[in-house]
Amino acid sequence: MGKLRTLSGDEVVAILREFGFVPVSQRGSHMKLRRVVGQGQTQSLTVPRHRELDRGTLQALFRQACRFIPEEELRHWLFVD
Repeated sequence: MGKLRTLSGDEVVAILREFGFVPVSQRGSHMKLRRVVGQGQTQSLTVPRHRELDRGTLQALFRQACRFIPEEELRHWLFVD
């Protein structure tokens, strides 16, 4: 399955930008990202902008993002094979 990379919140935001997500707001250290698909349907994710994300947090973000992005495409960015 591979091992999760060590990433910062800003790196995860940059990865999600590659898939069309854009920052829409920030409260404290958490940034809300959103993209519009189809007929005005929105998809949202929240990413903590910490210097280094815990593995559990990154795993949770991966599971949430897989609702919107095919796992095969996202795995390349977040896992070391």
